Amino acid sequence: MRLPGILLAATLPLFLGAAVPEGPFVVKPYLQLGHTPAPDKLALLWHAPDADTAWSVEYRIGADGAWKKADAPRASRVAVTGIAPHRVYRAALSGLEPGGTFTYRVNQGGKEVFSAEGRAPKSAGQPYRFVAFGDCGAGTTDQKPLAYRAFLAKPDFVVIPGDIVYEEGRISEYHETFWPVYNADEPSPATGVPLLRSTLFVAAPGNHDTGNRDLDKHADGLGYFLYWDQPLNGPLAKEGSAIVPPLIASEANRRAFTSAAGDAYPRMTNFSFDYGNAHWTIVDSNPYVDWTNPELLKWVERDLAAAQRATWRFVMFHHPPFNSAREHLEQQQTRALAPLFEAGNVDVVFNGHVHNYQRSFPMRFKPDNKGTLLVGGRDGKTVRGRVINGRWALDKAFDGRNDTTPDGVIYLITGAGGQKLYNPEQQDDRDSWQGFTDKFISKVHSLTIAEVDGKTLTIRQVTGDGQELDRFTVTK
Repeated sequence: MRLPGILLAATLPLFLGAAVPEGPFVVKPYLQLGHTPAPDKLALLWHAPDADTAWSVEYRIGADGAWKKADAPRASRVAVTGIAPHRVYRAALSGLEPGGTFTYRVNQGGKEVFSAEGRAPKSAGQPYRFVAFGDCGAGTTDQKPLAYRAFLAKPDFVVIPGDIVYEEGRISEYHETFWPVYNADEPSPATGVPLLRSTLFVAAPGNHDTGNRDLDKHADGLGYFLYWDQPLNGPLAKEGSAIVPPLIASEANRRAFTSAAGDAYPRMTNFSFDYGNAHWTIVDSNPYVDWTNPELLKWVERDLAAAQRATWRFVMFHHPPFNSAREHLEQQQTRALAPLFEAGNVDVVFNGHVHNYQRSFPMRFKPDNKGTLLVGGRDGKTVRGRVINGRWALDKAFDGRNDTTPDGVIYLITGAGGQKLYNPEQQDDRDSWQGFTDKFISKVHSLTIAEVDGKTLTIRQVTGDGQELDRFTVTK
């Protein structure tokens, strides 16, 4: 079914060169954690043209369960300059069976217009698999084979440690490089995969997602706050605080953005959630955040302290504290968090930002507390990075095969998800690596596949064609 002519014409500017979809959707349905996650619940989102339409969602548990109707979907209206107005709908799928399959169907005017199968979050006693890749929505030829590899891995969920789309986190960029690749109708290494409609995605904000706060330059910026539906259990903060930089926006642009973002802005950048037997802490690591702020540090400390009953504790954010690549070497602001990770018994920290794969030795870091060294940008005026010096202690006995009980935190950079690779010349030049780096692979794009089975965690780094680059196991 095609959209009515008037709606189709109104939608054309939204895509800016991308194919205009047929049917009632601007973006087809996809799964999210929701603002208030629960073990038996997921949020279902879709985007539709800006018209009053009777939408409903039905779902059933298992292959033979009875169909039940979800509560009426809620809608937010996105109407920013330069983009055709559209609506983002949200429906809650509740009462799901942990780890079980479910089928949902979306109805318009009482008629089914979309259906898909998904899997509910796993319980603490069930094994599960997740895939991680950052710096992905770049529109490159390398992005799609990795998306296909993620699809073949059959993950229970996917995590993205930032830089979801390039270059400015704009609505138009989501339509060019994200939705078509990860919510395609058919799986293909040349075009994309139908992952989002059936598999939970969770993302941390990167500098290309939330770093540019100038809505007068790009009124369709900060799409992260409009299209992701993630927990709102992080610290409260206002614009101009240690967490939230001020928006640059006319009154009209500000009103259009904040109306569309709702409660997600500005809180949905730091949050946490549980999945299976793991606790996840998501942090906004952008340079506008002051991670020396006592209130912020206290939030991380409290969040990890409350998670000590979890078997595994994972942290995810964009800017890596420990990086051997020459690119972004000076952006070390998140090292301020390392002592909290150690005190909170964090197992693995997942990062992006640096477009390659790196794995540290299990390590402990003690800042020297002599202040932060500011590194100037190319213009000699702006601050490009913050260097935090200190001492590290490395567990070089851990090899992930014979010795699988690390002493310290493992920092893993999985930023080779599609954007141009950084520093391929360093892969074979071990003398150029920092002392904390155990693995450095920068000549090929790759993603991370993690298997969790009780007290055993196995992580593999894999290329788009399935070549295994690294493997290690952690046991408790």
